[in-house]
This record gives sequence, structure tokens and C-alpha cells, in this order.
Amino acid sequence: MLLFEYIVDIFCVKNNTKYPIIFCFQYNCLMEFLYLAVLGIVTGGASALFGIGGGMIIVPSMLYSHYFVSSLDFSTHEAIGISVIQMIFSSVFGTIINLFKKKNLNIEDALFLGMGGIIGASCSGIVLDIITPDHLTLLFLIVSCITFYKFLRGSTKNTHHINISNKQKNKVLVIIGSLTGVFAVSLGIGGGVLLTPLLMYYLGFDTKKIVPLSLFFIMCAAIAGTISLIHHSLITNTVLEAGLVLGVFSLFGVIIGQRLIDIISLQYHKIILLVLYAISIIATFNKVLVYYDIY
Repeated sequence: MLLFEYIVDIFCVKNNTKYPIIFCFQYNCLMEFLYLAVLGIVTGGASALFGIGGGMIIVPSMLYSHYFVSSLDFSTHEAIGISVIQMIFSSVFGTIINLFKKKNLNIEDALFLGMGGIIGASCSGIVLDIITPDHLTLLFLIVSCITFYKFLRGSTKNTHHINISNKQKNKVLVIIGSLTGVFAVSLGIGGGVLLTPLLMYYLGFDTKKIVPLSLFFIMCAAIAGTISLIHHSLITNTVLEAGLVLGVFSLFGVIIGQRLIDIISLQYHKIILLVLYAISIIATFNKVLVYYDIY
């Protein structure tokens, strides 16, 4: 019980203010903690199951958090910062499992993809300094729609084999990693949702092969992105605390997701991911309408 109280005391999110433990069990604070904890478990499960950072779930969930818990209210920049912090936990844990337990990670491919991710994610702080929250949300929506379309097209075709040399493949991995890193981390989506259609289309990888590669990429990009965001003073105490709650509880979700991926067929795996894309796009589209006073 004391350990639980200590965790809640540390992670209680109250607009840059940390309250004593007795106040942390007030209704609003407890609801904040539970909301972030459940979201962390769901995000961690999706991360392990689909090889995504979780931003497609976290960013819209943070933007709509005040509808579920009135005391929670995050801007787009804050939602992105929270998402990037959470990614570190789930991606590192998932990569460790893939590397040492499941042994399904191609280390050579992962290193070149991760190298590109570090290069691209290092620029994320600059991007967030330049783009306003409303434009950033619109950009998030556009990227999500393009990714959904590419994945939808790819999911209707059989995985194809592409004949290229190992050297050429490594170059493609670095380029894809760099481009994905700069945009994905800036949008708080890690990169898994962008990597999947790109690796399917240009290298002929299937979705289950992409999952461990994607988690390794997200690990590299999230760490580099967090450093960049801190350097540009875009991560506040509130963002850090919410990200830590999500991150810690995402580890439980990763364990669940790692078990589910072994029993779900490739066809259902694609269908579930498509549904996840669609829900995120609808929620983000509604938020864009609000930002631009259209709705």
C-alpha cells in the first residue's frame, strides 16, 4: 500500500504542482492517475502487437482527456511530448523481449533503421518550435490519412519480394528511418504507423517482420527526440509526469501484446491495425474542425 501511495504521489499530475500524498487521493487526482494508467496499458499492448510507438492512440487521447477527466487538459505540443516520453518505456521493453526472448529482431536491419531514426528525431525540437498547435494537429491528420491509405493498399496485396543488394537495402533503411524520424517524433507518433507501409512497399517486409524492427526504431527515435524536446524547453513537469505514468503502465501492456501477437493470424493483425488507424483519424479530424472553428 505504501508503494502504491508513493507511486501515485510522484505521478499525480496537477498543472506543474505536486500535492502531498493526502491530496493525491482526492477524486480528480485519482481519476487522472487511473485514466493515464489504463491508457498506458492499452498503448503498451498496441505497441507490442503492432510495432507502433503509441502516438496514434496517445495524442488524440490527450487532446480529448478533458472529456473523461475534467482536470486534465493538454495542448497538442504537450500531448506530443507525453507521447514521446511514453515511447521510450514500451519500445525499450519490447525490444529487450524481441532481442533476448523471442529472438525475432534482425540486428543489422535494426541498426541501420535506428541510425536513421536518431538523425531524423534529433530535428524534432526545431520542428515543434516552428509549427503552431493547430497546424501541427492538421499535419498529424494529413500524415495519418496518407499512412492509412498506403497501408490499406498494401494490405490488399500479397507481400512481395524485392531483389536489391544488402548495401542498397541498408541505404534505404537509413533514408526511411531519417525521414520517418523527423516527422514522426515531431507529431508524437513514434514512426511505427509510417514505417509499416514504407517497409512493406519498398523492401517487401510483412507486418510481423516489421514489428520488432519498428520497436527498435522507435526506441532510438524516442530517446533522441526526448533529448531534442528537452533542449528546446518543450517538456514541462506536467508533461514529464504524465509521460512517466503512461510509460510505467505501458510495460504491462507490452507483456500482454507480446503474448497476443503469437496467437493472432496475419490477416486479423492487419484488420485490427486498420481499425486503429481509422479511430485515430476520426478523433483527430474532429479536433481539427474545432481548432479551425469549422465545427
